[in-house]
Amino acid sequence: MNHERNKTDHTTSSSQSSSAGLPGPHHALTGTDWTALEHAYGPATDAPTQLAALWDDNQSVRKEALDYLYGTLHHQNTLYSATVATALYVAATLADPRTTWSIAKDHHSFPGPMRAELLAWIASVAQEVTNEAESTSHQLGFPLDDYPPAVGIRAIRPLLFATAFDHTADPDRHVREAAITACIPLLDDPRLLHHRNSLVPLVRDTLGTSELWQHRERAIDALDAWDEDSSGLEGQRNPFEFCDTETPPDNSSPWQADPSPMDRFTEKPPF
Repeated sequence: MNHERNKTDHTTSSSQSSSAGLPGPHHALTGTDWTALEHAYGPATDAPTQLAALWDDNQSVRKEALDYLYGTLHHQNTLYSATVATALYVAATLADPRTTWSIAKDHHSFPGPMRAELLAWIASVAQEVTNEAESTSHQLGFPLDDYPPAVGIRAIRPLLFATAFDHTADPDRHVREAAITACIPLLDDPRLLHHRNSLVPLVRDTLGTSELWQHRERAIDALDAWDEDSSGLEGQRNPFEFCDTETPPDNSSPWQADPSPMDRFTEKPPF
């Protein structure tokens, strides 16, 4: 029987998350006052329906829901009040067996099931509150401490790290690589610095040996930033090999090459 047609028992998705402190997925979705939160296009009243569509039987519907995560709840790398609640929901769902389902891909996509895609979204959100992002925001006159959504994401970084780290030993290599990628920006949190030593071997041996040059580059950058040895790791040989003349869509995922922090502000930040 097609596992995508075999509905997961509702108690699986509504049970308490294994990561201490995270709400259960069902509670995170139904216990949140989404009408009081905002995304790129106003009140986030459509968020519960769109987020529930991540578990639709149809791959195309799941892809549209994933695009909503990027294009509406994290539009152009921006954090909104709804992004914080969504991050808790996404983190709480990662242990759900349905996250192993496949997702419709396009030529911008990285390989891997829904779980890898959700971890990539967490990585993208976490990237916006790193030390580098803080420095950039100060240069632009918009300190992150004055922007509540950034403060909110910073507050939950230990929860996001705990659930991402849980998947660094996932049976699927694509998920393992996505989990390590998500952990890296979260480790800028002073409360998590002591975890860097345990992550270094994973960054070097898993991310640093990935078939994907983007992951290898991320491994080199992280190890160098942490004053760890990155020798022997091979980054991208030809910087123009993967250039694409097609303009990436607004809801493109971070599987594409990350822009520089200054380039992220393609329009005036909302804070």
